[in-house]
Amino acid sequence: MNAPQAVLVRRAGRTWEVVIGLETHVQLATTSKMFSGAATAFGAEPNTQACAIDLALPGVLPVANRAAVECAIRFGLAVGAQIAPRSVFARKNYFYPDLPKGYQISQYETPVVAGGHLTIAWEQDGVACERAVRLTRAHLEEDAGKSLHEDFQGYSGIDLNRAGTPLLEIVTEPDLRSAREAVAYARALHGLVVWLGICDGNMQEGSFRCDANVSVRIHGSTELGTRCEIKNLNSFRFLERAIDFEVRRQIDLIDDGGKVVQETRLYDPDRDETRSMRSKEDAHDYRYFPDPDLPTLEIAPHWIDTVRAGLPELPSARRERYERDYALSAYDATTLTASRAAADYFESVLSVLGNPPNAAQAKSAANWVMGEVAAALNRDGLDIGAAPVTPGQVASLIRRVDDGTVSGKIARELFALLWAEPQPADDAPDRLIDARGLRQISDSGAIDKLVDEVIAANPKSVEEFRAGKEKAFNALVGQVMKASRGKANPQQVNDSLRARLDQSR
Repeated sequence: MNAPQAVLVRRAGRTWEVVIGLETHVQLATTSKMFSGAATAFGAEPNTQACAIDLALPGVLPVANRAAVECAIRFGLAVGAQIAPRSVFARKNYFYPDLPKGYQISQYETPVVAGGHLTIAWEQDGVACERAVRLTRAHLEEDAGKSLHEDFQGYSGIDLNRAGTPLLEIVTEPDLRSAREAVAYARALHGLVVWLGICDGNMQEGSFRCDANVSVRIHGSTELGTRCEIKNLNSFRFLERAIDFEVRRQIDLIDDGGKVVQETRLYDPDRDETRSMRSKEDAHDYRYFPDPDLPTLEIAPHWIDTVRAGLPELPSARRERYERDYALSAYDATTLTASRAAADYFESVLSVLGNPPNAAQAKSAANWVMGEVAAALNRDGLDIGAAPVTPGQVASLIRRVDDGTVSGKIARELFALLWAEPQPADDAPDRLIDARGLRQISDSGAIDKLVDEVIAANPKSVEEFRAGKEKAFNALVGQVMKASRGKANPQQVNDSLRARLDQSR
């Protein structure tokens, strides 16, 4: 892949560079909260999953959730970060109605994870690009509750079910240079935390939320501009649109003689704009200090070793293996490993095709998974785990194209039939081929006869081809395929037609 060029914005004779950093709140896949034993299941009746600790009743004491700490260790190891042997929980003091304690337990000076990087890939002007995004830190903290402002007859309601839910906040350096890059990073991070099993990745339920810090500066400047933070973006589409709007807003403001003010903003998807929420706080505004109720978090080397031993094959390692063992391009390998479920589906196809599969089979399997399967999933809004067509059926379709039983066009039609009317057996494509009489015509005599009939019936197209119009040849091929109801072997049709036209010149 190529190193990305800076994405520049030209406006009113000046060239601007966009600078973006992301803070992502990842809800950890634990059954209990960060500092209490209350449940974290989504969708419970309001205030039924908030215990005395979450409500901050007098005399209660928090206890750190070991499973949440282990999730943080898994993430740190996966991104090549440093796992702090000793880290400290701190009180982040601010008042909000859904924060019963009047402070949030978080980490500040000594986070559990420091440094690391995440490699992202995306397309820029049709060119595949790659960048390693530096991570500043990832720290553990608890979530706040939720304020509800609808259907309360002019009042607001408070639901404390989320209060205390364990979060891992992952912060990047200001390395991103466009909304598209930011989305590529968010997708890669989302895929990784789901791959590791530390988050379910459900953005609609708030399990994965991004805050985007956006600023602009004149191209060539090394000084960062004043940043604005766009809060709680819970879809990749909204993330991209919010950043694009904010970039335009800041440039227009400066061009008009104004000044960007550091503040927190919200994105309104209905109006496709960001709007001011409050002035942006700095760290000193929160008056951080170590939480006296929680001891130092100590992570021994043997604990880290145990977690490392239990890690799955990581996306980066699987990408390298796909490129090395299957001769896939970097783009194909990156696309296939965007999610663990997609990579597992691809490998399931390969396991049916051969042991080991050859490079041609791997490329065909990659094309099917990234093409027909991905398109159908996107159209129907499904995860790949819910795909009606099994990996074995995709492998069967690939085999039938390879051995000439059906054409690629017929194979795609069979895929659509299986998607619309699922059948569990891996041999379902073969049964459909026989039941519908779809076997490809590969008999040279039968194909030659069809070609002769088409040539005789289309003298105008024949003359146009002889006059040098290649499109006329394609039209004749189409007529042969139509006459065979799509069952003639396309390559044999091409060869026979060209040979006969050449003979008659």
